[in-house]
Amino acid sequence: MEEELKVLGAWASPYSVRVQIALDLKGINYTLYEQDLINKSQLLLQSNPVHKKIPALIHNGKAISESLIILQYIDETWPVVPLLPKHPYERAVALFWAAFIDDKVGFSLSFRGIYRTQGEKQEKCIKETVANMLVLEEALKGRPFFGGESVGYVDIVLGCRAVWIQVCEEIGGVKLIDPHNTPFLYAWVQRFCNLDCVKKWLPDFDKLLSYAYMVRNYFLQQQAN
Repeated sequence: MEEELKVLGAWASPYSVRVQIALDLKGINYTLYEQDLINKSQLLLQSNPVHKKIPALIHNGKAISESLIILQYIDETWPVVPLLPKHPYERAVALFWAAFIDDKVGFSLSFRGIYRTQGEKQEKCIKETVANMLVLEEALKGRPFFGGESVGYVDIVLGCRAVWIQVCEEIGGVKLIDPHNTPFLYAWVQRFCNLDCVKKWLPDFDKLLSYAYMVRNYFLQQQAN
């Protein structure tokens, strides 16, 4: 019996992009259902009734939510091309860095603040984000990927934000990843973004930049009121 696999996601969301990259890396067939986050579908509301957010993975009628949990589910269900190390310590280290990335470079106030604020607030956000990138530079330690010689869990968790990082650089007038201050990260992001399973899902820079400016204008107007 053929398995039914659905991904509920949105083109601009790095959290749904990471799920799509993981499935493509493993060669798993699935159907993508693009979601309108303003008018959320009944399928999304039923699949993630607690948070009502993307992404959601529906496997043979059973829904899983939260992208980091989905990645672990994918890795355990389809062990071909493993994402997480088998050794408990190495696995724990990978989970630590994934949590760090989501906390400091995901929905953190500092990262989002680069494109949602201006003036002194934006400068503070840029400073904090640059510091966090330097921490990740040290964690990479010259390896081709965070997962070692091949792409792994941490690479996908950070790499799904590659274009968002470029957008923040453009809006903030800063380099978060560059060949001088973060040479290992700079080489890594070029390597990661050139993978076929990654290129097909990363959002177009110009389209994402326009979207980010729309979000920026909304938040700046809110702050002015």
